[in-house]
Amino acid sequence: MTTITVVYRVLPAALAALLATGACAAPSGTTTGTTTGAASPAAAQTPASAAAAPLSISDPWVKTARSGMSAAFATLVNTTGAAVTVVAASTPVSPSVELHEVVGDGGTTTMRRKQGGFVIPAGGRHVLQPGGDHIMLMDVRTAVEPGAEVPFTLTLKDGRTVSFTAVAKDFAGANESYAPHE
Repeated sequence: MTTITVVYRVLPAALAALLATGACAAPSGTTTGTTTGAASPAAAQTPASAAAAPLSISDPWVKTARSGMSAAFATLVNTTGAAVTVVAASTPVSPSVELHEVVGDGGTTTMRRKQGGFVIPAGGRHVLQPGGDHIMLMDVRTAVEPGAEVPFTLTLKDGRTVSFTAVAKDFAGANESYAPHE
């Protein structure tokens, strides 16, 4: 009788824990942002912090590169009722990462630092794409090979961070010139 009582008590609790864990998992092929406070490590992820993330990141990818420059792209979705501003980004594959925009002038395009960062309106989205706004990796020191998963951390104006992983893809376009002092 004792064995049956234990099974009836443990099995429902174990099943409830398993279902709760599965409910927090992201569907295959999606990326959720992880939010941390300014003093917390960016790698820490808990279901509660993921649910509170001010941004979700969809379709993140990074251009392959052996060295030199590369760029990361994604769609940043603001999950809050207030504007969110991304002011910086970082990744272990590059010691220098900048937020960039591409501007046209007389038929030519130039990429430069995005003054003020990327502002995502309340409930809105901001697309990072080749030939437009993007995250620029300068002086890549670790080769970014096709299929590699590259971690990134975005820093928001209020000091919070959002982390995501981008898949490396070959890409030959977006050959804009770079104007670092504009």
